[in-house]
Amino acid sequence: MLGQKIFRNNGNTKMSIFSFFSGVGLLDLGFEDQGYEIALVNELHPPFLEGYKFARKRLNYANPEFGYFGNSVADFLDGEKKHVLEHAIVEVRAKGAFVGLIGGPPCPDFSIGGKNKGKDGENGILSQTYCDLICQFKPDFLLLENVKGLWKTRRHRMFYDELRQAFQLAGYLTTDRLINSIEYCVPQSRERGLLFGISATFARDHDLDIDASSNSIPDDKFDWSRHAKYPGKVAFQYAWPRVSKFEEDSTLPPPTNLPLELTVEYWFQKNDVVNHPNSTQQFKARAGLTRFLTIDEGDDSGKSFKRLHRWRYSPAAAYGHNEVHLHPYKPRRLSVSEAMAIQSLPKGFELPASMSLTDMFQAIGNGVPYLVSRSVAQTIREFLSNSSFAHPTQQKERVSNYECRGNRDLPVTVDKF
Repeated sequence: MLGQKIFRNNGNTKMSIFSFFSGVGLLDLGFEDQGYEIALVNELHPPFLEGYKFARKRLNYANPEFGYFGNSVADFLDGEKKHVLEHAIVEVRAKGAFVGLIGGPPCPDFSIGGKNKGKDGENGILSQTYCDLICQFKPDFLLLENVKGLWKTRRHRMFYDELRQAFQLAGYLTTDRLINSIEYCVPQSRERGLLFGISATFARDHDLDIDASSNSIPDDKFDWSRHAKYPGKVAFQYAWPRVSKFEEDSTLPPPTNLPLELTVEYWFQKNDVVNHPNSTQQFKARAGLTRFLTIDEGDDSGKSFKRLHRWRYSPAAAYGHNEVHLHPYKPRRLSVSEAMAIQSLPKGFELPASMSLTDMFQAIGNGVPYLVSRSVAQTIREFLSNSSFAHPTQQKERVSNYECRGNRDLPVTVDKF
């Protein structure tokens, strides 16, 4: 490992995150709100990086300790940027902090609806680069996030297994899971693959009681569902409403016996999307307006136009590849503020008006839903603390109202927007 040997975790040890492929910071936000400190941020696309900085400023978060980097992740493997990263990791460890690398390399080459070029595609190559970065710099723990295509598609799965084996050969014990965002109270059915790894040396030095010979972390040691309120297929067992005739500005009372916290309308109200700074930013209808009016509320069966149902969860928030998500009771596409609510982002999260609509929706759709990120971050913290009752020492109070609290959070009156 780089740097000095760190101390046994007593529940108060700092955990520093080095974030790659950061987008506008959705994954990082969940970690930071669980007490982790963001040490370094890397994002190649300038509008995303500017959006990241803007959102942090609006939330009153401090800048990363070692700053923002707008270069390719490959630049950290050699040359000047390598020394910058190496120095930063050494400095963080010198303070007795745990070091984690987290990131979700761009996924179009593995996406079922994307380019599907796999590991040899322009973006697919970056997954291998991220793996090489981890194997070279040896963080204490790692997190790899990617689309379900890398997990489920046969030829892509072979590459995924190669990455996991590379981590294990580099001395990491791993655990992975294909999760659905709805398990964590996100109003959206969205599958993502997650891989977590811990250095075998770290596990031994901190008495995490794991058999390193298996190269794996047992499920009873790291439970991906620990903070999932609707684990597995639980959320899909309810009698969700299917289709209602579209009527502009209609009123539809909330159904009974359903977890309303998983519905689009609940989150629209929770985040007060009509008064949000990004509420007016939406793609305007052109020739498609007539088509918009013919699609029933809740009819998401079409390949392109999908109208959300206000009292149901949303399909995956993938606003690209000609997929158009329509407002439940407005003859228009979703606004940026509505898309952010569907990603379970805090109400105060905001993107700059200077970003193009394409960049805004791409950044939102590419990001890890906030409540997924926060739940995974909490699970990792508790695992590293080796205590079922460990809590972050610096958790920010401003997001405490984003716990899953059931239907009692729903406003008494349900007004149309």
